[in-house]
Amino acid sequence: MGKKGKRGDAGNGNGGRPEIDERELGRRIATARELCAPHRIADGRGFRLADHDPGGSGPLTKADKAHAADRLARSTEALTELQDRLYAQDRWAVLLVFQALDAAGKDSAIKHVMSGVNPQGCQVASFKAPSAEELDHDYLWRCTRQLPERGRIGIFNRSYYEEVLVVRVHPAILAGQKLPPEQVTRRIWKERHEDIRGFERYLSRNGVAIRKFFLHVSAEEQKERFLERLDDPEKHWKFQAGDVRERAHRAEYLRAYEESIAATATPEAPWFVVPADRKWYTRLVVASAVVDVLGSLGLAYPKPTAEERRDLAAARAELEAED
Repeated sequence: MGKKGKRGDAGNGNGGRPEIDERELGRRIATARELCAPHRIADGRGFRLADHDPGGSGPLTKADKAHAADRLARSTEALTELQDRLYAQDRWAVLLVFQALDAAGKDSAIKHVMSGVNPQGCQVASFKAPSAEELDHDYLWRCTRQLPERGRIGIFNRSYYEEVLVVRVHPAILAGQKLPPEQVTRRIWKERHEDIRGFERYLSRNGVAIRKFFLHVSAEEQKERFLERLDDPEKHWKFQAGDVRERAHRAEYLRAYEESIAATATPEAPWFVVPADRKWYTRLVVASAVVDVLGSLGLAYPKPTAEERRDLAAARAELEAED
């Protein structure tokens, strides 16, 4: 029944039997779509980051925070069921790209949202400063190597977008990328945006559903989170001296993000600009967007062929004939 084996091998541990009936699953997908829709950017024309409040909570209020954990649990249950079908169907791959300034809550959002996903059907890749080997290749190479295979969810914690963000803010990095000098022109950022659009279009045409997230944190909340890390010895490991130095470039980073989102937001690879000051709302929006994309793929468990049905019947007969 498919190259990945029996239903449930990478699913929710219940033998492939859905815990949510179809009607309820449909309701949860519709609810998820409604919640994440205001944050979706599928056409970058006219996009302005100033139009998106990092402290917002969309249609939800402070009173809804008390029910956020329950809402997130409902979304992760739907995500678990849909992931099981994604793995069993073995046709689509899903790529989730996470980008943010420091202390925006990227890691915790990934952790909480993907808590119900079986590790066998999910892979996470984090991209830091490129290695010597990676610098001997084009900038998409190291990310291409980490793309999810069919049936799996791939998560990029930072990505090829660093090449139009941190590299743009710190041009000295570009000088170390061994590019032929004639290729480094004033159009390089526009050209890289064009390359990224083409790359994402190519992936989409080959069955990779892409969703990109910018977790938008305010300067005030970022400062509070930095101070919290400094005040709590158990969080010192999260803080690096370079975080404050990078904060000094905040305006440059936001301009780079605005231009990148405007240039690369497309229907096949939309961005979600997610308010990040309220972690409970951030997680709900991200979870909703993931449920939404999975719910849009027409996922279903594969039906056995006539030959497979004969094999199943023979297996049943053999088992029932045992003493």
